[in-house]
Amino acid sequence: MKIMVLANNDLGLYRFRKELLEELLKTNEVYISLPHGELVEPLKEIGCKFIDTSVDRRGINPITDMKLLWRYFKLMKEVKPELVITYTIKPNVYGGMICRLLRIPYAINITGLGTAFEKGGLLTKLVTFMYKVACKRAKVVFFENSGNRDIFLSNKIVSPERVCLLNGAGVNLDKYPILEYLDGEKIQFLFMGRVMAEKGINELFDAMKMLIKDDVKAELHILGGYEENYKDIIDAYEQEGWLFYHGYQKDVRPFIKEAHCLVLPSWHEGMANTNLEGASSGRPVITSNIPGCKEAVIDGTSGYLSERKNANDLYRVMKAFVELSYEERRAMGIAGREHMEKCFDKRKVVCTTIEALFV
Repeated sequence: MKIMVLANNDLGLYRFRKELLEELLKTNEVYISLPHGELVEPLKEIGCKFIDTSVDRRGINPITDMKLLWRYFKLMKEVKPELVITYTIKPNVYGGMICRLLRIPYAINITGLGTAFEKGGLLTKLVTFMYKVACKRAKVVFFENSGNRDIFLSNKIVSPERVCLLNGAGVNLDKYPILEYLDGEKIQFLFMGRVMAEKGINELFDAMKMLIKDDVKAELHILGGYEENYKDIIDAYEQEGWLFYHGYQKDVRPFIKEAHCLVLPSWHEGMANTNLEGASSGRPVITSNIPGCKEAVIDGTSGYLSERKNANDLYRVMKAFVELSYEERRAMGIAGREHMEKCFDKRKVVCTTIEALFV
């Protein structure tokens, strides 16, 4: 079978969907349509056929979006795929519309709802309408958390019989094996993600400043590129000596190894893969008590959940973590790994996805 995958970047496709692509490639021809990036070559090496397609991830320019719609139309006519799989909002919406128009079987992946649903108002109404059009004839619509699924169902964007709930993209338990838990007087917190307000970076900074004011021996390490202009703020905190910015890293595992706890106070997520990677590696996780984050943590057992957009509550749970003994922190990490093995094994997620695609 000829399969086409539509996405808005190479990073997410390679890091989180590589195992699924490898499974599809065993018996199918797989085309990937997305902007060129440094991880395109590794995707080609596993057997994918690459089609360079520009996607403005965050912009809402109608002319640019119409160009993408037309691009997808031409691709479908040229490649003639027998199944299309889409990821992220613009490929989902515009790819879904074209597949519906051309009567090509397609599957949509809701990897998060983002600001369009967060802000409400006219934009939310517009995106809801566009998703209704795109999802109408989908073979299956995958969701990474029940909260996103329930929003789509309650707004009648998708019918229940077309829904498949996954445990995110899962986590590769072999790639992220459980690591020896580190001792040491100074606690290393690790944030992995895009440096932007919606990831809760402001709340995290505020919570850290409160810890430092309390003379708590802790430091914050950040992995991820800037999505918004935080350079001056980060430079200032680095000068104060409690923050260490490492930029984007291809391999996050050495940093997880040195961390005592991962922190992600995000405002919204599909399923936060960094939480899964940290927990799989035997590290406690502190994250927001929201769909897409809370599933990765057994509150009080493998980490802590904090109230979204609440720096004081984030400080409370980070302080509670600091006050744990070494053995209590280590036990949290082991509990997190066991939770990943039970619920988030990527092999199980891939099997569930394949079954839903080809049933």
